[in-house]
Amino acid sequence: MPDQTVTRAPEASADSSSSARAGARDPGARAERALRRRRLLTGRGAIMVWALLATLLVCALTVPRFASVQTTGFLLLDAIPILMIAMPMALVVITGEIDLSVASTAGLTSATMGVLWAAGWGIPEIFVVCVLIGVVCGALNGALVTTIGLPSLAVTIGTLALYRGLALVVIGDDAVANFPPGLTSFFTSKIGGTGIPTVMIGVVVVILFFGVLLHFSSFGRALPAIGFSKEAASFVGVHVGRAKFWMFVSTGVVSALVGIYWTLRYSSARSDNATGIELAVIAAVLLGGVSIFGGRGSIPGVVAGVLIISSISYALRLGGISDVVLNVVTGLLLVGSVVTPSLISVVREKTRARRAARAVLARSAEHA
Repeated sequence: MPDQTVTRAPEASADSSSSARAGARDPGARAERALRRRRLLTGRGAIMVWALLATLLVCALTVPRFASVQTTGFLLLDAIPILMIAMPMALVVITGEIDLSVASTAGLTSATMGVLWAAGWGIPEIFVVCVLIGVVCGALNGALVTTIGLPSLAVTIGTLALYRGLALVVIGDDAVANFPPGLTSFFTSKIGGTGIPTVMIGVVVVILFFGVLLHFSSFGRALPAIGFSKEAASFVGVHVGRAKFWMFVSTGVVSALVGIYWTLRYSSARSDNATGIELAVIAAVLLGGVSIFGGRGSIPGVVAGVLIISSISYALRLGGISDVVLNVVTGLLLVGSVVTPSLISVVREKTRARRAARAVLARSAEHA
């Protein structure tokens, strides 16, 4: 037996080496690797990264004080809520759904946080309760969509009003602002002299989590299939309802974390905190390459989309532009991010049709 083992091991090694060489020589494998490299450099996510770099360059050259450490700090502090919520929102939209209640969930979390702090609760216990509120809010949305089968647009419009109303019931028109100074200063502190907020470390963890989940896990790779066709995804063994349910739970949890961040950054717990940021989140997600119809999207593209919108907004604010114009710009970016892919698809389809027609005419001329 030892002799046999010794003589077979080199054969197995030789077989594996020869199969590896055969795979390297396979034209199909080389073409697939080349296609992946081309998509990495020219895909929608890569295009958005290049667009972000171009936006930062233009703003730095044309807007006074934009290229500064202070700008980095304030821009990222403003972008953090949108950046965090955009991560689970991207996955929800990829599955063909949407969640408009995220800002209201953050507001309800903020209101609850203020009331519990005023009642003498400790910060750790308050954080746990706030996360549980996010779980409940997300689970309610997910259950109404996946169990009862209601449209997510209608459900989350309803819960948008419900959660905001509950926030008003919880805290009323009052505001709680006596949070621990050390805690509030931490949420606005910077990493050394870079201007990068310290809490960006946690935000990067959230981005990496959802990036790995979408692009490198079997669960995440099934989400675009759900967006393309629920029936086809179910046929190949994907648990569509379960996947969508947990996506709504994730938006609820991250929205609760945003509510905590918002409260401690501004040291104020109010029922109207985070009002209106759902528009900026959806605009950033769609601008970042996620299809409004589901089935397509990437986390790097969404991150770039968020930073593009935040950079443009901050540059306009430095230029003295009013918030009304900022809302108009956000709306235009939202409309453009929806319309542009459709226009590109129409142009490509017409070009393909013209080429096919020319090929048919050429063949007809040859036969004639």
